[in-house]
Amino acid sequence: MPPRPHSRTRAPELSRTMKAIVYTAAGGPEVLTLVERPLPEPGDGQVRVRVHVSGVNPTDWKSRTAGLAPGISAQVPGQDGAGVIDAVGSGVDRGRIGERVWLWEAAGLRADGTAQEYTVVPQQQAVALPTAASFDLGAALGIPALTAHRALTVADRGPERLAPGALAGRTVLVAGGAGAVGNAAIQLARWAGATVLTTVSSPAKAALARAAGAHQVVDYRAEDAATAIRALAPGGVDIIVEVSAEQNAVLDHAVAAPNAVIACYAANGRAEVHYPVRESMDANLRWQGILVYTMPVEAKAHAVAAVSAALADGALRVGEAAGLPLHRFPLEKTGDAHAAVENAAVGKVLVDVAPGS
Repeated sequence: MPPRPHSRTRAPELSRTMKAIVYTAAGGPEVLTLVERPLPEPGDGQVRVRVHVSGVNPTDWKSRTAGLAPGISAQVPGQDGAGVIDAVGSGVDRGRIGERVWLWEAAGLRADGTAQEYTVVPQQQAVALPTAASFDLGAALGIPALTAHRALTVADRGPERLAPGALAGRTVLVAGGAGAVGNAAIQLARWAGATVLTTVSSPAKAALARAAGAHQVVDYRAEDAATAIRALAPGGVDIIVEVSAEQNAVLDHAVAAPNAVIACYAANGRAEVHYPVRESMDANLRWQGILVYTMPVEAKAHAVAAVSAALADGALRVGEAAGLPLHRFPLEKTGDAHAAVENAAVGKVLVDVAPGS
């Protein structure tokens, strides 16, 4: 008798429960609770991933303080992560079971993020992770890398998808080169052939930006940043990857080349920008907002493909030697991990979901 068809395929039988971090109301890190939950099952077009490492982003704690989305009674945080596919739903190639993957936007409009032992996501949000790439690297990609890719590809006459040589002849300025997005932007821009400048606020951060691959680093607290950048790029910079528009608007306009784009991905300070309108018109400058969660589907697809290609080329790295120190927390200390990100930890905050992975 032929075997009965299955809607999903899985690895050997598992415990039917798992550990997860959830919150059921808005609040500080103390609302994050470790609980036992039923093991989730993948549906049509979905995969289940045994999460090894979860990455923490500013949007994780900001979403927690904002409260639950409509229709969600308990939220598992964590947009990014890395692990191994252990079950697939119908319509998914069964050969993906056992595949190492990195995850992006796992908690986007969904109740289940990566701060749990197993999570289920649409198959396209579990992307193959090369054998040479660690789970730490996989968990550090996601939102930071996709954000950086979008910022580097919104310029006029810019490529839709980064690749070696795609930014040849362009000069990129990365504000805050020691941050997670800044680090990804430096590495991706270097891979794509750009000349990369970055601004930082201390010698220690300057060392991290250089480790990431920045060609030139300007400490804006030690020298006049506009003068220093103009000396390094007399014709101005073509793409500005901006983390603090309110603080840096005057500088950005002072160093921008004609037809440059200022791609802003964070709202710090008062989150209001004042800039010289006439001068912006004369130079055809453009401000571009960046938010991964609402960017076009095609742009996400290009970003995922480019990040995967950069991974395959060995162009993306993590750790202090790559300019991105790692800060680790066990799953039960996810609240402390959120607090570290909220308190502006320099580097990447990770949660070890599967100890020893």
